[in-house]
Amino acid sequence: MPPATVDLTEAARFVQLFKISGLTATKQKPRYTASRTITVGGLDWLIEFDPTADPRLYVSTGDWIMFRARLISEGSGGVAASFSCRLVDPSPTGLGNSPVEVIKSSIFYENRSLDVFLITWSDLESSRYRKPKDDCIFVQCALTVLEPQDAAAGAAAEDAVASVPSSDLHQQLGELLRSQKGADITFIVAGEPVPAHRSVLAARSPVFMAGLFGDMREKASAIVEINDMEVGVFKAMLHFVYTDTVPELEEKGKQATLMAQHLLEAADRYGLERLRRICVEEMCTNIGVDTVATTLALAEQHGCSELKSRCMKFILATPGNLHAVAATEGYKHLEASCPSVLTELLNLMVKGNR
Repeated sequence: MPPATVDLTEAARFVQLFKISGLTATKQKPRYTASRTITVGGLDWLIEFDPTADPRLYVSTGDWIMFRARLISEGSGGVAASFSCRLVDPSPTGLGNSPVEVIKSSIFYENRSLDVFLITWSDLESSRYRKPKDDCIFVQCALTVLEPQDAAAGAAAEDAVASVPSSDLHQQLGELLRSQKGADITFIVAGEPVPAHRSVLAARSPVFMAGLFGDMREKASAIVEINDMEVGVFKAMLHFVYTDTVPELEEKGKQATLMAQHLLEAADRYGLERLRRICVEEMCTNIGVDTVATTLALAEQHGCSELKSRCMKFILATPGNLHAVAATEGYKHLEASCPSVLTELLNLMVKGNR
């Protein structure tokens, strides 16, 4: 039986997918209120959209697309929250693509706001996220507000439910996935059909929700091809979607680390934040010579700063580590895909030798 845990904090979360139509025309108006007043963590917030923001001046004279989270509850203050924005391609063919995402956090007070500069217009023009025919984009915004939990109340609640049987929902959904009963969509992954259930996928992933039930739903096919993911990785991701567990990571070792590397990319594609954190934790605790270079490249590409720092510390811990890692295939991949990281390593070596 796993040890009992006590949450020191609780988090309230709001997620909304916004469609911005007539995108070109929005430049004529400096700011839009993207949402009605929303309540997250017992507080009132607004989400605003600015199509011509300048990160240097914080006024509407630049060429960035910006979203802003604003705390509007009177008399509130000292609230820790994070705000993330993600460009989403809702088309069936876009379900397998990695999204553009920016996340920031801050302490909020009354009428305090937090700006996320998502993408420049020049980058948007050349991206797949803008649909020239419709002149629109889809942006998923997520606001997470931390709520400190009273330790005594938490302990009392734990005692009050001690006799309640453990949930077996994950087992029931796992059996649904295994049996394929009622499956209404099939993914073709590396030539192999993988049946699934649209409603389950949409409930767990905002990317699936947009692609399967958003404005493009009438074009959504019962068959979706995934061309750039191993079938074992896709099945492991589906198992997590249905059960919130990843058996492939329970056995520690090189194979678990390799699976975590692949699943990190899959988690980012489909907006599975908990799976992303699980993979990062697995890679942080199992850094080795054979896998550290590939892990470092992934950390750089997916914005995992803590994982990146641990990889660099491991590589530079001893001259032997550096020489051993440099001889791996993963290091060659790191050189080709993330040359700037090698510059950072070199700078750290120089500072360490002073």
